[in-house]
Amino acid sequence: MFTGIVTNMGEVRSVKPRAGNLHRITIFCGYSRAEIVQGASIACSGVCLTVVDAGEEDGRVWFAVDAAEETLSVTTVGGWRHGSKINLERPLKYGDELGGHLVAGHVDGVATVVAREDMSEAARIALRAPAELARFIAPKGSVALDGISFTVNAVEGDTFSVLVIPHTLRVTTFGALRKGDDVNLEVDTMARYAARLAEMK
Repeated sequence: MFTGIVTNMGEVRSVKPRAGNLHRITIFCGYSRAEIVQGASIACSGVCLTVVDAGEEDGRVWFAVDAAEETLSVTTVGGWRHGSKINLERPLKYGDELGGHLVAGHVDGVATVVAREDMSEAARIALRAPAELARFIAPKGSVALDGISFTVNAVEGDTFSVLVIPHTLRVTTFGALRKGDDVNLEVDTMARYAARLAEMK
């Protein structure tokens, strides 16, 4: 479980196909080597992946994960290449501050940036959600985009917008986000349960 508060920005070191339609992805990070253990979960741009190896190279810490066919097909992971920047978050521990909202790291689909309005320091970004997920997105509700917790500002049909504060623009991949880019979308779990309960009435 995660909170959608990014703690590091990583960089893809390599992507190598493996047997069984797996891709072994190695990622440089700013965490200490002691923080990265085999079997640990790390949210990689919102996708919960399991560490299968870790080490250091030229003073830089790296960890490796395996992405399966389902992950490659329904998230942006299939498009990661050497040098790709990704948002990282280590899992929530009991007693940690819940600064964002509860994020499972189970990406529901991909949203596409349709507009970006840069203001004095912040940015307003509009995205189009897949039709089957749009009904779970509501004004003042929560979404996770590339692993970042956001409050939804406005919704019109399958399009919604979020306001990105200066800090988030500086320390995450959203600083470089442009029209046409895809991001991983996880809708709020509470919204899913509310919709399910409504269907059962």
